[in-house]
Amino acid sequence: MVVRRDSAVGEQAPGGSNKSVKSGQKVPREKPAANESRTALVRRARRINRELAEVYPYAHPELDFENPFQLLVATVLSAQTTDLRVNQTTPALFAKYPTPEDLAVANPEEVEEILRPCGFFRAKTRSVIGLSKALAEDFGGEVPGKLEDLVKLPGVGRKTAFVVLGNAFGRPGITVDTHFQRLVRRWQWTDETDPDKIEAAVGALFPKSDWTDLSHHVIWHGRRICHARKPACGACPIAPLCPAYGEGETDPEKAKKLLKYEKGGYPGQRLNPPQAYLDAGGKPAPPLGAG
Repeated sequence: MVVRRDSAVGEQAPGGSNKSVKSGQKVPREKPAANESRTALVRRARRINRELAEVYPYAHPELDFENPFQLLVATVLSAQTTDLRVNQTTPALFAKYPTPEDLAVANPEEVEEILRPCGFFRAKTRSVIGLSKALAEDFGGEVPGKLEDLVKLPGVGRKTAFVVLGNAFGRPGITVDTHFQRLVRRWQWTDETDPDKIEAAVGALFPKSDWTDLSHHVIWHGRRICHARKPACGACPIAPLCPAYGEGETDPEKAKKLLKYEKGGYPGQRLNPPQAYLDAGGKPAPPLGAG
């Protein structure tokens, strides 16, 4: 793996590139010009994705799932809560209701009790029971592999649909969650604010085959380093390419203290992460009630 000398990062992540700067060292800037051309933007965007692929070679969906149905339900449950809390909650749900047919006829009060830790548990119960009924009645109990069918299901929008298509069916899609929206605007890939327009603008910068992995790279970076309130600029591997460098802590030692999940030495969000993540030194999350 080639390690560029003009990048900056703090602590090395499992499997990531070992890029660093010393405390107080000035980060070489490659800030895009105000009149950055379309060609320059495409090159910079793709370079950022390549850099992030080196730092997060093990990036993956952070929801535990064994089949498309589990991923669909887990993604719906992830609204307004963390993937970790969903992962700690779904084992009990899927143990009791392993198929759409089972969940479709479930007692709502019993489902609500299981989903209570996820927050908004009444609305989420209606959604997962509703989508399960639709799957059982309209799709033979199988999760459809087409966008136009998925978005017809209760509680399923384009973001959820692309998570399922990209990670359960291998069909490219861009997942525009809050992290993705924040980072692509910081990087000046687009100034759009509507998720559908962001999806279209960013998708046009990359080959379609890159879309799913791109989503993972950006979302992982947003959760671990480029936080909403206090980005760890001094521990960022793409600092030289970022027009928003300096919005957060730039001192490398102080920035390292802001790192989250495995980059900060803490377990990830999945109870059952992929083997590549474990091989790279990542740790599984604890089950519900384990402390």
